[in-house]
Amino acid sequence: MFFDLIEKIASIIINLVYIISFYYLAVSILGLLLRNRENRKIENKNRFAIVIAAHNEEKVISNSLNSLKNLNYDKEFYDIFVIADNCTDRTKEYSLAQGALVYERFDDKNKGKGYALEWMFNKIFDMGDKYSAIIVLDADNIVSPNFLTEMNVKLNNGHKVIQGYIDSKNPNDNWLTMSYSIAFWSNNRLFQLCRDNLGLSCQLSGTGFCLDIETLKKVGWGATCLTEDLEFTCKLIMNNMRVVFAYKAVVYDEKPLTLKQSWNQRRRWMQGFADVSSRYFWKLTERVFSHKDLRALDCALYSIQPIVITILGIVSMFNICKLSLSLSAVLMGQPLIFEFKAIRFISLAYFIFQLMITPIMIHLDSKLTFKVLLYYIVIYPFYIITWVPISIQGILNKNKKEWFHTDHSRNVSINELEKFKN
Repeated sequence: MFFDLIEKIASIIINLVYIISFYYLAVSILGLLLRNRENRKIENKNRFAIVIAAHNEEKVISNSLNSLKNLNYDKEFYDIFVIADNCTDRTKEYSLAQGALVYERFDDKNKGKGYALEWMFNKIFDMGDKYSAIIVLDADNIVSPNFLTEMNVKLNNGHKVIQGYIDSKNPNDNWLTMSYSIAFWSNNRLFQLCRDNLGLSCQLSGTGFCLDIETLKKVGWGATCLTEDLEFTCKLIMNNMRVVFAYKAVVYDEKPLTLKQSWNQRRRWMQGFADVSSRYFWKLTERVFSHKDLRALDCALYSIQPIVITILGIVSMFNICKLSLSLSAVLMGQPLIFEFKAIRFISLAYFIFQLMITPIMIHLDSKLTFKVLLYYIVIYPFYIITWVPISIQGILNKNKKEWFHTDHSRNVSINELEKFKN
């Protein structure tokens, strides 16, 4: 009887994950069919404070700052702030040489990007009403020349928190950077753009986003965990606000070059997800019913990604083993027994949809080449599989707050990236 109960509970959990898969399928399809058109108002020019949290980034900071100095936006309407956060290299000197305003921070206790940003935000608040919005970037980022122009359009349309398009700085370095790139290219259209079209909230991606200063003061940053972007997104939803997507504001982000770096980075993401979901999932769920808030539902489901990935990974491996045994039995002369269940069929439809639609989405962004398609078919599945043990580690270590710095070394200019894009 005990084992029957365990089996029923497991079945309920698996079916819930299948339902979540169906929800994602519905959001993707509806989001692709609908278009969100806005007026491109440009009469008001906002003043921006661009903030870069940098920890030992002397290898890449110069090109990042150079791309910001050459934006197609009036220079008197933006300033660049670099937080030299616990640096022991020449990040400060290189940043000053590029004309950035450098603030050194040394704190052995409160380590991490979230703490550094909060520290800098408070300093900007003390400057009065000099700036209307803050842009957050990473030290390795290269931005498109129109970045601030696109953010200005969104602000003039009344939006308060805006996420830019996260592109890849180094897709062709190896199988891992290509896999990362495919994932981000797909995410930009199938997740971010679809939700923006439906009026749901997009997710902040850790970099390349814009915050209206008055909104930031009202909500308060307070996002100091391993995934400060997810934490702040949850805070916004709880305050009846949302993140919108600036599709044309492109940020080129460096992807990890080694599996060890990638593993540590993604494990940190999953630890942060597990931590944030443990604190916000039930609050968001309560808001779904108390305020009939679909954005809260969408964010709550997104926050439990490590659990969903883990269950789907285990179930998928179980189903593959089961299918293999069934095929072996058929080869030995036994009849094939097919058990149809609608909810599993829907889940399968979602994965087939993802499999087929991803290359199309990449093609729409003019990034699909034979090499990309080959990597997607042959290599990308292995990258997806690695998320299962990483998610398990993240769940088990959610209370560990140690920050793992990802080393950046790809010194690429904006001219090279724009050439690749075209």
